[in-house]
Amino acid sequence: MKRNTFRFKRVPKLNRPELETACEDFSNIITTSDGIATVYKGTLSSGVEISVVSTAIVALKDWSKRSESIFRKKIDSMSRLNHKNFLNLIGYCEEDEPFTRMMVFEYAPNGSLFEHLHVKELEHLDWTARTRIIMGTAYCLQHMHELNPPIPHFNLTSKEILLTEDYAAKIADVGFWAELVAKSKNPGENESEHSELPPLADVETNVYSFGMLLLETISGKLPFSEDQGLLMNWAAPLLNDRQTFGSLIDPTLKSFKENDLEVICEVIQCCVQQDVCKRPSMREVIQMLRQAIDISPELATPRLSPLWWAELEILSAEAA
Repeated sequence: MKRNTFRFKRVPKLNRPELETACEDFSNIITTSDGIATVYKGTLSSGVEISVVSTAIVALKDWSKRSESIFRKKIDSMSRLNHKNFLNLIGYCEEDEPFTRMMVFEYAPNGSLFEHLHVKELEHLDWTARTRIIMGTAYCLQHMHELNPPIPHFNLTSKEILLTEDYAAKIADVGFWAELVAKSKNPGENESEHSELPPLADVETNVYSFGMLLLETISGKLPFSEDQGLLMNWAAPLLNDRQTFGSLIDPTLKSFKENDLEVICEVIQCCVQQDVCKRPSMREVIQMLRQAIDISPELATPRLSPLWWAELEILSAEAA
């Protein structure tokens, strides 16, 4: 049975042929997660670059009402986000034949923070670049958490922090696509299209994840490795003594600011407290960080913002 199409006031509905052309017949793949989603790079006729995320599900019969509800809810919530350090949603595509559920985002050309921290072949991030990424991420999370209702990130990791041409942070939120697939693979769950959806994340968990992100960023170490185990287990004794803060620093860094490091370590300790009630808000986190790091919201944002709205208006009109 064909489902009713839907539209959102704040996000243009795009058609598949336009996106197919932009993404070179969907051959221009950035990354793929088996059985979950594929991310394509696209170029609009104006030359503006976009990223397109498509579910791996290829048939309407395999797409549950529960998944449809999550998809719609996600578009609605992301349409409320408008921050220069967020990988903003700029359109979506919903067709039943051929089956299509896609979201269209800005494109961040310099990969992820994870790659720049852990892949030796990629460009090294110096201390200034890392602190700018930290602050951009913090400002964006504060914006997300202070919306009414809040929009916490689904699963904040260094893989979800993408980097613009000038290495500013852009928080992506792609991990929730796994939830879509999971809901389609569990037909026993309540299939009511309008059933209440459980929260997929919370702000306190985001604050903990931000603390771990800080630790990964200053140390250059993986959150978990076979040799070392959990990063926090390695770092905990070093965080307990100001004299050993320097031992947390990524050895590939040629220099760092001791005042920055001291404040960052204090913030990490506050964010990763087991008692969620004792964790600071992102507003409080930023107040702490700004005691040492002189990077304003303006300095943390990308210097160039792609002018894609005019092009999308054309696409939207054609899709209609």
